Amino acid sequence: MRARSPDRVDEVVRDGVKLAFDVYDNEGTTILLMPTWSIVHSRHWKAQIPYLARHFRVVTFDGRGNGRSDRPSDPSAYADMEFVSDAVAVLDATDTERAVVAGVSMGGHWSALLAAHHPSRVAGAVLIGAVTSLVPPDAERLAYPWGQELDTDEGWAKYNRHYWRRNYDDFVEFFFSKVFTEPHSTKQREDAVNWARETDAETLTATHLADSISGAEEHKALASIRCPVLVIHGTDDQVRSHAGGEALAAATGGTLLSIEGGGHCPQARDPVRVNLAIHQFVGSLDDGEGRTPKNPQRWTRALDRRRRVLYVSSPIGLGHARRDVAIADELARFDPDLKVDWLAQHPVTAVLEADGRTVHPASRWLASESSHIASEAAGHDLNAFQALRRMDEILVTNFMVFQEVMEEGAYDLVIADEAWDIDYFWHENPELKRGSHVWMTDFVGYVPMSDGGDREAFLTADYNAEMIEQVARYPRIRDRAVFVGSPDDIVADLFGPDLPAIRDWTVENFSFSGYVTGFTPPSDDRIAELRDQLGYRDDERVCLVTVGGSGVGRALMERVVEAYPYARKEMADLRMVVVTGPRIAPESLDVPDGVDVVGYVDRLHRHLSVCDLAIVQGGLTTTMELTAARRPFLYFPLRNHFEQNRHVRHRLDRYRAGRCMDFERSGPEDIAGAMMTEMAKPVDYLPVESDGAARAARLIAELI
Repeated sequence: MRARSPDRVDEVVRDGVKLAFDVYDNEGTTILLMPTWSIVHSRHWKAQIPYLARHFRVVTFDGRGNGRSDRPSDPSAYADMEFVSDAVAVLDATDTERAVVAGVSMGGHWSALLAAHHPSRVAGAVLIGAVTSLVPPDAERLAYPWGQELDTDEGWAKYNRHYWRRNYDDFVEFFFSKVFTEPHSTKQREDAVNWARETDAETLTATHLADSISGAEEHKALASIRCPVLVIHGTDDQVRSHAGGEALAAATGGTLLSIEGGGHCPQARDPVRVNLAIHQFVGSLDDGEGRTPKNPQRWTRALDRRRRVLYVSSPIGLGHARRDVAIADELARFDPDLKVDWLAQHPVTAVLEADGRTVHPASRWLASESSHIASEAAGHDLNAFQALRRMDEILVTNFMVFQEVMEEGAYDLVIADEAWDIDYFWHENPELKRGSHVWMTDFVGYVPMSDGGDREAFLTADYNAEMIEQVARYPRIRDRAVFVGSPDDIVADLFGPDLPAIRDWTVENFSFSGYVTGFTPPSDDRIAELRDQLGYRDDERVCLVTVGGSGVGRALMERVVEAYPYARKEMADLRMVVVTGPRIAPESLDVPDGVDVVGYVDRLHRHLSVCDLAIVQGGLTTTMELTAARRPFLYFPLRNHFEQNRHVRHRLDRYRAGRCMDFERSGPEDIAGAMMTEMAKPVDYLPVESDGAARAARLIAELI
């Protein structure tokens, strides 16, 4: 799922070649994000587009040879000046008189030529890892002629037209290992390799045979550039050396931003730094066009400031919101004047607004994480780890919103309840941290699922290793890490080969609040009263079916509804209530008589607390609410969902709570039989902590 969709999707044909472009409307300055070498298309800008489009008008286009644009076979179609003319054609087609242009690698080369040959159309240029003839390629690359058949395929010998035709996939794997030299760059490499598969060796060969301008022509063009220039280049760029960036900045009179330790494509690997650099550069241009008006400013002396907290609650499910509201209420006992703002998105906002909480207006800019998770599910299958990996552009987008809120809000503290973007990007950009930071989570460590094989085992270990390295290098980012639970709730697995045990590392690096339910279950003598308030009769057995707030779970609801007639034969007093949540339309379910279907239910925990049986997924919040209320339940972990299958199940086994069911092996009759068995069994769960919110608040209050 994309973090931001274009407002206009269109194409222009120039000299018989179709060029596909996208426009992200906004007032003010236009930024033209140029294509790069045809090995990838415009999605390489995915981490920039949503952020820049909130502040500027953004235009992108797929360069000829990839994406939605044509792939001419004639090498002359890929000459340098063809790409420059393509850019002019896109500017014309989008009614853009003048733009700031940005390009990566070959796109940086073409951006410089565009600024030189069409100065009236370019207000400024950002050149990232740009190709230039100002310095020669590394000797290693020069040792392997591109056009000759070679007797080796080691290293840069793979950058060879004959090898491309024999083993294109291996070449692109090698090439992007040189593009992304930074550790833990598996996702960026995978993206680029997949985009490279949208073109072919013959197209890349044609691009390589195309006419390039001479070194003398390039030098003359660069010297003629009069607009402001920002050059961004990684010091560990193994495709185009950092010396080329230095020479380019000198030749254009531009400013050089060196990314120490960075590779060839910092816009993908270090997106936050590049986003801020582009924004600052565009904002500094004084061309009389599109300047963003500044809002009136106010500054309050430090000792006159009211204490302020920004609370960021994960939108993947609704349980985080409920526990976070309970913690916020406990914090108010320490400081009744404490101001808590919530940066949140649907469906969390539904809980907060119903409870009268203050939702920060910038929340409207957040890209939907729960919609992304729903889009990743198929039936009762959700590979949660891979879904989180593929949420990368959404996380960058939401972090940029968060950072602006922190810059402007003068918050004393941010509480991030599984707000992965904040924790990750503050560790990646520690200089951006503002105020104190409390990191909260109810699980630690990615665990591979068997279906993922060796590749997923490698990736989960790599992600875990990066997190461990980040925390070791910058312990000051997490002023307090709070695990919502106890040490025994943590699995005994290793983070990966040669990595520590998850439980041992977590005990060393976290404080423990105990579980936070966010509510007090009714006592036995109040259950009948609450059932009556909620519309449940004494002479019926109520089975509540719910799948949470993320929109994943239709397959389970449909299977359980099919089980209802079988169960009803044995339990004439059975009533089934299906809660679809905020993202599944109740009317979209076809149910038999005796089954009620409702949508979002406020304070669903009250219904769970008095039902005779619940049937749920394997999410932690719902299952622990049922455990705390001592209600019988069946739970069906989503296939390939590492948290539900490993972390949650481990915790529920410790509490002796619920009955775990395999969705694929459980037909309607099996479910009906399990329903009857569980309702007949006595509940023998371990008690759930009742003071978790207060304990968490005490840990947090020390930082305010």
